[in-house]
This record gives sequence, structure tokens and C-alpha cells, in this order.
Amino acid sequence: MRVKAIVVKELNDYRRNRFVMVFTMTLLPLIFIAAPTVQLLVAPAVEASSRLDSRVGLSLLYLLLIPAIVPSMVSAYSVIGEREQGTLEPILITPIRSDEFLIGKALAVIMPTLVVAYTIFGIFLAVAALFAHSGMRTAIFSGSHIPIQVVFTPLLAGWSIWVGIAISARSSDVRVAQQLSVFANLPPVAIVALIGFNVITPSLGLALGLGAALLLIDALGWRAVAAMFDRERLIAGARR
Repeated sequence: MRVKAIVVKELNDYRRNRFVMVFTMTLLPLIFIAAPTVQLLVAPAVEASSRLDSRVGLSLLYLLLIPAIVPSMVSAYSVIGEREQGTLEPILITPIRSDEFLIGKALAVIMPTLVVAYTIFGIFLAVAALFAHSGMRTAIFSGSHIPIQVVFTPLLAGWSIWVGIAISARSSDVRVAQQLSVFANLPPVAIVALIGFNVITPSLGLALGLGAALLLIDALGWRAVAAMFDRERLIAGARR
């Protein structure tokens, strides 16, 4: 019930926050889908299959930036934002445990992130099915791009959220926390990009290994962040 209360509070705060609703959850995803959609529509009808595959990989890389960057910006605000608003101390002096507080924060970020990411991806696939030429459609729907997108979207979002919350709990400035969080979430995106461009040869074993590693990090992330979560320091900082 305490976790649910944090989730409900966070979602209500998002609805009242213009930056989160208008820019982070709406404009930013639309920016990320603009480039791949243009590439999809202007691709030559006759092109080598290897170039088509690279073009598709680049297009879908933009979409993977959504679960990497959108939650990082929101989660980086989760703790330091509460402190700046003066609402952190009242929450932390309640009986809620640190891990419950962190899980509630993480769930409140990942739920709208997945809705936005999968909606944008669905729009991209619909545009591809309706308007792309046959070679481009084949490259999109018959390769490994769709499974990679579906599987790694929540895994990248989970990584992004825990990194963002950890940075937020240790930062004293919202903008610095958001910038650090975005940069810290680029390495896993780079690995997925190398797979999408076939620089790293994709295989079932590789996908399972990377997926399992990210899943383990996501599952244990709350324990790692909870261990470094210093309630006394945060409350003292909120009182200054």
C-alpha cells in the first residue's frame, strides 16, 4: 500500500508538471520518431540489402533512445526535485522504508515510459506497413529489429531509471542530475546500436546474455540504490 501511494502521488505530480507531460513525455518522443520516419519514407526503392538493414538499424536506434533518455530525465528529478519543492522531508519521516520509496518512484516512471515507447514504436511500424516500399518493409519485419526493440525497451528503461534515481539521490541540482543521468545511460544503447548495425553479430545467445544481464541489473537495482540511500543526509539537505 505504501508503494502504491508513492506511485499514485508521482503520477499525479507528472500530470501537473508541464515539463514532464509536454516536453519529456510528448515532444521528446516525437522528435525521436521524426528522423526514422523520414528515413523510412525517402529510402530508395532499389538498394542493397546490407544498406537497407543498416538504414533500419539506424532508424530503430532513434526509437531505443526513448526508453534510455525519457526515464533518465524523469527519474533524475525524482529525489532532488522533491527536495527542491520541500516535499522530501515529510515523505522520508513517514514509516515508509527506503526500498519501498525507491520501488514506488521507479514504477511511476517505467509505466508511462513503456506506454509512450511502445506507442511510438507501433506508429513507426504502422507507417512502415502502409507507406514503405517492399524492400524496406521486408528489412523491418523479417529481421531481428522488432524482437530487439520489444525486449530491450523495458530493460533499457529499468537501467535508466535506477541510474537516474541513484544520481538524483546524490545530486544537489536538478539540471546537473538530468545531464549526468542521460550520459550514464548511453553505454547500453551503444551496445544495442552495434548489434542493430551488425557490427556485433546478433545471435540468440548474445541476445539472451545481454537480456539476462540487464534483467539482473534491473531486478537488483533497487537493492543497490537502497544501500546508498542516506535518509539522514537527504532530510538534513531538505532542511537547509
